[in-house]
Order: sequence, then structure tokens, then C-alpha cells
Amino acid sequence: MSQEAAQNPARQRPKPIPLTVLTGFLGAGKTTLLNRLLRDPALAGTAVIVNEFGEIGLDHLLVGESEDGIIELSSGCLCCTIRGELVTTLENLLRALDNHRIERLDRVVIETTGLADPAPVLQSVLLHPYLAMRYRLDGVVTVVDAVNGARTLDMSDEANRQVAVADRIVLTKTDLAQADPAIRDRIRALNPGAVILEASHDDVQPANLFDTQPFTTEGKIADVVGWLAAEAHAGHGHDHGHHHHHDDHGHGHAAHAHQHAHDVNRHDARIRSFVATRSTPISRHALDDFLDRLAREHGASLLRLKGLVQTADAPDRPLVIQAAQTIFHPPARLPAWPSDDRRSRLVLIVRDMPEAAERALVGAFSDLPQTDIADATTVADNPLAISGFSGVFRP
Repeated sequence: MSQEAAQNPARQRPKPIPLTVLTGFLGAGKTTLLNRLLRDPALAGTAVIVNEFGEIGLDHLLVGESEDGIIELSSGCLCCTIRGELVTTLENLLRALDNHRIERLDRVVIETTGLADPAPVLQSVLLHPYLAMRYRLDGVVTVVDAVNGARTLDMSDEANRQVAVADRIVLTKTDLAQADPAIRDRIRALNPGAVILEASHDDVQPANLFDTQPFTTEGKIADVVGWLAAEAHAGHGHDHGHHHHHDDHGHGHAAHAHQHAHDVNRHDARIRSFVATRSTPISRHALDDFLDRLAREHGASLLRLKGLVQTADAPDRPLVIQAAQTIFHPPARLPAWPSDDRRSRLVLIVRDMPEAAERALVGAFSDLPQTDIADATTVADNPLAISGFSGVFRP
């Protein structure tokens, strides 16, 4: 300790707070992994920033048993449209800690959208003078789905970048019969040095994912350095005089003026997200019928489906619906609604789905008949009705 620091302990530089970026393509299992990890006492004092692609976020409701420490950013994607909001959120956490509005902030985990390019997210921290001083980039953890992983890498540049940038990779769904044994070779070709863990094994513990080594480009393919350099250059190019000064809390924010990047949305225009809602309970039979038809008629366009559904048999315990591409997971029942909003909500992320089909799905879900009491007219008018059937159902 220097003599000055010893004489002025209040001016000692605080120890940097570890920050981890958790990424992985749509439906890979990021939220499930995060939920599992947050139950470990070792992650007490962790703030989680959840970013979702879509107009309504659900992941923040499904992370942990309490909303304490969960921050939702759902008005855009961290890697493009809301990088400035990420910077502001990280600054606000520091401000709350320094002003003693929160007791502790031991770690920050950023869960990106499944479509996020991790390079701009990393550069939002690494290139920011104050955030780079107060946070330590602990690493990138990427979740890869062993069933859909190879197909995802074939179709998505973002998925390739998520794997290439990772320090540690968690393979999920390896216990399913459809798991691809060659997925490890695909991962190794993109990232020869990353530690690969399997979610089904006991070694996926906080001690093996956090505080092992800080983020580094060493041992990674040369493209990683190029992507980070390109983002650094783009960040300078977006300097448009949008400077913020945070000098109202006395911990040094006034020493810098940062730039909030307002990038254009970089995602494929063929990918869209929409929401189907329903205000009344639905029977399990009608819900199963809707999901069957969704898979059969639109499975090729479906990248991700997640939702909370109020069913007639247990209206106080919502059903969690999850699907990733062709894999529909068995619905899980929550013990209670995670918020006061009890509407059924399905968030769908699709590629190349006609807008007419989107509207039909939204209408079909919101107006599904109670099939326990057959409504012939509604069933016949159902846009998802069996192709070629034009008759009328008879009781």
C-alpha cells in the first residue's frame, strides 16, 4: 500500500468487480444454466442483466426465485441497438454500490440475447475508461446446444462468433438421443483453446466457470482479434457528441466523458419476433393442439418459442412452454405466477415466416376455442385448421 493510500484510505481504488458475459444461440439453455448456477451460495451478491430479443421479455421472470438483482433490458439487442443502455445500467450499479443503496455487488453476469454478437458487448466494457477500471472482464461463457448446434453454426454468423470468443463452453442436451457427437469437433475448429464442460455433469459449477482466468484473445482464432478491432473502430465512428457526466455521487465518473453507441440493428431482417397473448385460461387439450399445429406447419421457420400459459386445470400455476427450432421441451409447471400479470404470453422468434402466418398464429392463440365444449364455427375458422378441410364440425 502506498503512503498516500495509507493516509487516505477513502481514496483507495476499489477492487474491480468481475463481469461475465453469458451467451449462446436461441434456445441453447442459457437461462436454465443461469438458474442452476444462481442457486449456489457462491454467487450471492450477483447482479444479472438479462437481454431479450422481442417486445416482451420473459427470461427475467424465469431467472431465480426472486427479482432481486435481476435487471431486464428488452427494448433491443445489447450488441446493436441498446449498447448505451448496457453502459448506463453498469454505471448505475456502481453508483448504487458507492452510494450504499445496495449492500454488495460481488459479480455481474450479462445474459445476452441468443442473436447477439458478443464482440460489441465486450467492447462496450473494454473500451469504456471508467467501466474498464471498475469491472474486470472475467470471461465469456457460451452455451451450445448439442442437438441443434451444428445446424445453428451452419446458418448463423453470430453463433460462430459466440463459440469463437468463448473462454468456457457449456454443452447442453448431450443426454438427449438426438445429440450430435460431432459437435465437439465443430467447436474445436472455431475455438481450440476453450474449456468445454457438459451441463449434464457435476463439473458445471461456479468454481469452474467464474474466476478461472480473465477474458483473453490468446489461443483463439485470429478472427476474434479482427472482430474486436472492427468494433473498436466502429465505436470511434459513432462518436456523435452524446456525452454524459456523472459527477453527482463523488466516485470519479466526472473524470471521463463516454460515448454511447447507437448502432443500427445488425440482425438478419428475415428474423422477426412477435408475441401472442391470451387473457382467459386455455384447456390443456386446446394448447396441445395449438403447439402440435405450430410444430407441424411452421416448425421450419421457428427459431425459438417461450411462454407462460394459464391453463384451465391449474390457473394459479402457469405452464412454461419452451421450444428451440425442432425441439419442443415438455412443459413445466411453476408453483406460482412470477408477476401480477397473469395473461398467457407466447414469444416467438422466427425466420422467413410470412406476416399473414404470424397474424394467424396470434389470432389462433388468443381466440382458441374451449375444445372441451366444441365451438364449430370457431374451429372451422381457425387459420391453423387442417389444410383442405372446409366442412363443419358436428357435435
